[in-house]
Amino acid sequence: MAIASSFLDLESFDDFERVVDADVFHPVDRTTVVGLSDVVDSTGAIAAGRYKAVNMAGAAVISAVMNALGHRGFPFVFGGDGASFVVEQSERALAERALVDTAAWVAAELALELRVALVPVVDIIAAGHALNVARYAASASASYAMFSGGGLAWAEAQMKAGRYNLRPSSTASRPDLTGLSCRWTPIETVRGMILSLLVQRQPDASAEQFSELVLQVLNVLQAEGGRQGHPVPITGPRYRWPPEGFDLEARAQGGSTMRWKLRMETLLALVLFRTGWQFGKFKPRHYLRQTGLNTDFRKFDDGLRMTVDCSEATVRRVETLLDAAEEKGIVRFGMHRQTQALMTCIVPSVMTDDHLHFIDGASGGYAMAARQLKEKTAGS
Repeated sequence: MAIASSFLDLESFDDFERVVDADVFHPVDRTTVVGLSDVVDSTGAIAAGRYKAVNMAGAAVISAVMNALGHRGFPFVFGGDGASFVVEQSERALAERALVDTAAWVAAELALELRVALVPVVDIIAAGHALNVARYAASASASYAMFSGGGLAWAEAQMKAGRYNLRPSSTASRPDLTGLSCRWTPIETVRGMILSLLVQRQPDASAEQFSELVLQVLNVLQAEGGRQGHPVPITGPRYRWPPEGFDLEARAQGGSTMRWKLRMETLLALVLFRTGWQFGKFKPRHYLRQTGLNTDFRKFDDGLRMTVDCSEATVRRVETLLDAAEEKGIVRFGMHRQTQALMTCIVPSVMTDDHLHFIDGASGGYAMAARQLKEKTAGS
């Protein structure tokens, strides 16, 4: 079964704990292709205060491929400073063009280097790894891909080693980034800490040991109450004008030619969100609530990845649990504490509920957690 072309036909699940259930995952067809990207030296850019630009670069890849494929549903995952996705072999040329163009745009507009690659799934399988996908419904209108099997991690390692990488093109054109935005105010912690967490299974650990550990981490967050660490208020995120990401969105949508249009559009949005007035068919209060529901604050891509709002006591309980599991050789993990989360969005239309919202920590989040994880791995 060609999973990449029928992702939205997969039976979805809405209980996140089922990410440890092998039955919800399906093998990706061997004829498909994995696309990958990541910002080179993202930790350096974050140290310079450019975390919003780093997140924008990662989300831009998803937006460009989505628009290139005509908004056909395909599996993807946002990683903070990069993204991964799966497309059909017949769509390889479109994906390659989108990746190369986005890398050129990131270099020109964001002054960041975006590494991009395409890896045939058949090569992943030949290397002894599997690539499985599941469809997690964050809400009734937004679903995200979860990946297992080790194939995605292997492909990312190949990209970072310089294999399968796409070369910059002298004929690169502006990618279609319609719908890409980052208008929301950074989301302040309510419980005391925004924790970005990466947990990966160690090679000698069993699937059962890792699954049990993931469930224990989720149970610790569940025990705190609320919305299992969801960082976005149930009423939606805050908005102010001009939006903090205004310049980045203007660059994504066409630079100076779009600034006045965006300025008026975002000012109107401020009035509607503040007053709750309906504008045509647009219902601002409904949109805000849906935004909170449609976020990807929890995900699974060959490991657990979360950005959650929790108390310092809960962070310590999670860390103690993971330290013990690391000592036993079950997992390696990285975490990063901060007091805010960031949201980067893909909104094809404000009139429908299928807008997507990517969450990361506001002071490095996943990139800093990944750096800690990498240092542990290098030191072992």
